[in-house]
Amino acid sequence: MQGEWFTKRLIGDVIEVANQQYGDRVAVIAGSESWTYSQLHVDVNRVAKALMAAGVQPGDHVAVWMVNRPEWVCLQFAIPRVGAVLVGLNTRYRYEDFAYVVDQADCSLLIAIARSGPVDYAQMIGAALPELSKLSATVILGDNRPDGTIGWDEFLRAGEGVSDADLAARAAAVDPDAPSLIGFTSGTTSQPKGAVHTHIGLRQFHERARFLGYTKTDVHMSYLPLFHLYGMIEVSLMACLTGATQVLMEGFDADVALDLAEKHQANILHGFDFHWLAFLKAQKSRPRQITMKLGTLLAGPESVTAIAYEVQDVFGPTVSGFGMSELLPLVAVSHPADTKEQRCEASGQPMMDMEFRIVDPDTGKDVPNGTPGVLHVRGYTTMLAYYKKPEATAEVLSDDGWFNTGDRASMRPDGHMVYLGRHKDMLKIGGENVSPAEIEARIRQIPGVFDVAVVGVGDDALGEVGFAFVIKHDSAGALNADAIKTALQGRIASFKIPHYVQFVDEFPSTASGKVRKVELRAEAARQRVR
Repeated sequence: MQGEWFTKRLIGDVIEVANQQYGDRVAVIAGSESWTYSQLHVDVNRVAKALMAAGVQPGDHVAVWMVNRPEWVCLQFAIPRVGAVLVGLNTRYRYEDFAYVVDQADCSLLIAIARSGPVDYAQMIGAALPELSKLSATVILGDNRPDGTIGWDEFLRAGEGVSDADLAARAAAVDPDAPSLIGFTSGTTSQPKGAVHTHIGLRQFHERARFLGYTKTDVHMSYLPLFHLYGMIEVSLMACLTGATQVLMEGFDADVALDLAEKHQANILHGFDFHWLAFLKAQKSRPRQITMKLGTLLAGPESVTAIAYEVQDVFGPTVSGFGMSELLPLVAVSHPADTKEQRCEASGQPMMDMEFRIVDPDTGKDVPNGTPGVLHVRGYTTMLAYYKKPEATAEVLSDDGWFNTGDRASMRPDGHMVYLGRHKDMLKIGGENVSPAEIEARIRQIPGVFDVAVVGVGDDALGEVGFAFVIKHDSAGALNADAIKTALQGRIASFKIPHYVQFVDEFPSTASGKVRKVELRAEAARQRVR
């Protein structure tokens, strides 16, 4: 790993180093329990040995499907420690999403929680297992496990036969240039795509931790889901890199998060605009004593600006940024010393060795500062490829390394980039990238549906939600909006189900027959404000 232009490090070594530097400091708080870095180090190694005992080999793909829990934090580091590849599954996936991703990613081991609240993951896993022939084993945390699966305690006990020396040898053989993570993101096609990343991004995470001034005395609130790179890297991994504490929450609730932040004196909060909007509402309703050193709030769009400014007044300073699953977060970030205007109205400056271009989508040429265009990014944190999707990769990643984000942006004279929204036909629902094509494909399968077009419409809580315009077959009879939504429940993630359904006789279209979604978006906005 030496002899390169920078030292290459391994994600699996993060807890090893943290144990040496911060052993007696609290690493994780979850409910009434807490773990020091020394205790976390022991647990990570126990899980790593269990993975080896389960037959996980270097390069194998391990899927994790659970809400934020201490076990998730252990798996985050144990899987890359044995040279395997972490595949985080969205907890809002339902049967079809889950089965597709596990199969498409060639996962050989699945580790999941049996249930969280009303969601019965075990039931969905049991139903899908006959179709998932590539899985060699499935580990379930909790009761009522499907036949053929093993429990978490049994999984750990099997690892007791693996020696410290065997684990050390496996960890020492890990290649930092090999894949360590596949982050799934919905694209413009009808199915999710997995962005493949190596360990090399760790260099940028170290850089950003120092850039933002994170230290071992910080306490991060960890409510962003760990299957998202935002939560996994900007919260959990960042805390472990710096010896800070993370307060785990299984899901986001603004009131509970602020209560815990007050109780544990948390000083670092994170989130999209809708998280902060919920915080502002909760704090206004019942003020807490929150002393925020810094927050991350991804600004840029005009709809976020007012929220960002109010957060500065109510909670304290935030920094902005930009990232995505294909690039890792955050490839652009503002500095705590930047002006309030820069932190609230722009999306940060490119991090070291990350190149940005704003391109005219019609000519492919760079546009001047201040002119909107499509953002292209090149740098060492760019994904290797979409897993097993060479054509989709070629559409966005050029031979010379430029990645077409599909997002509209502009560059300011002060070097800050401003994210302006999606150039591609994408939705952003509660922080989730959602493909309208995927939703449309599901709705077209419903009996009585002739055609459908899905667009986004503003929402106070989630930022954006789906609005489906549906054309019925003449024989559809009593098909209505509730029937459409009911037919989708349990088949796709709940956030993908359109909030609004309107039946129409035809779609506005171009001369070539392409649906004019710009007109549908305008109509959706009019319908929402009525």
